[in-house]
Amino acid sequence: MMVSNSELIRYNPAMQTDTTYDLRPIVILGPTAGGKSELAVRLAEQLNGQILGADSMQIYHHMDAGTAKPEPQLLNRAQHHLINIIEPTESFCVNDWINIANPLIEQLLSQNIRPIVVGGTNLYLKALLEGLFEGPSSDTDLREKLTQSTNAQLHEQLQQIDPEAAQRIHINDQKRLVRALEVFHTTGKTITQMQAQWSDTPGQTSYRYNPILIGLKWEVPNINKRINKRVKYMFHPPEDKEIWPWQESLPDETRRLEDAGLLGKQAREALGYKQVLEHFAGKCSLDEAQERTKIQTRRFAKQQRTWLKRYMGVHWLEADHGDAGRLTQEALAIVEQS
Repeated sequence: MMVSNSELIRYNPAMQTDTTYDLRPIVILGPTAGGKSELAVRLAEQLNGQILGADSMQIYHHMDAGTAKPEPQLLNRAQHHLINIIEPTESFCVNDWINIANPLIEQLLSQNIRPIVVGGTNLYLKALLEGLFEGPSSDTDLREKLTQSTNAQLHEQLQQIDPEAAQRIHINDQKRLVRALEVFHTTGKTITQMQAQWSDTPGQTSYRYNPILIGLKWEVPNINKRINKRVKYMFHPPEDKEIWPWQESLPDETRRLEDAGLLGKQAREALGYKQVLEHFAGKCSLDEAQERTKIQTRRFAKQQRTWLKRYMGVHWLEADHGDAGRLTQEALAIVEQS
């Protein structure tokens, strides 16, 4: 059976949990290097909140210098979740994140604690607010036939039809291999194509948990300056620990993790780490790796801005000339009025 894009399963208000809560979660949006972590902690302190990270690389232990994790003093000021939860040798996908985030949000709300989600990774935010891509219903006969093949055979089949998915899915992950092949044989489209269609669909006006969306808006030249400065510090940290609280530079951290065999396939693709590994492989100088990281991070911020425009009902705060105190007061006023 062929499934059209309009038949993809997406969140609608009918999917909302039957339980109602007095509190509304807060979701903080904005580009990388835009000050989201500081604002989240300040709001958590004022609103009896706890923070959920929605970043696909901050989930990893040991990867500190290049992932822009909240620095230790911020982590100590408020309870954080979904940061430093797995080893960088492991893979982790949006399904894994949402399967932790949803029950955690329900638990916090039931305890009258306000969840504050900080994004991060656009796919995680979309899945949280609008629901996961589900794809076509499973085909029992086809699935049974596929499971008769070895994992190596399944992975080879997937490599032929959907190299991107084959790169994401580990050869030993039979469940995901079978699902990817099942989607292709059922719809005629690869799971990568189907997920891309899902992620490109317009934003909705009604979101799960009825959250308060607060966005930090930056002028492009200003956020690019912040990105360039952050990357410069990653490669050449200042001595002032208030500016750079981590023990190592990004190149030193990457070397240590690589030598210890701690960088898995997914972790190796992280911004900054990928470019440093290219330097280690002799493909570029360290200065070139730094410049490539700046360029790719600015491109990532541009992609984030494009994604964020799709969300309806965001309360945008002008972050360019506002200190953290003023932004916090403006955000608190929005929460009080919502």
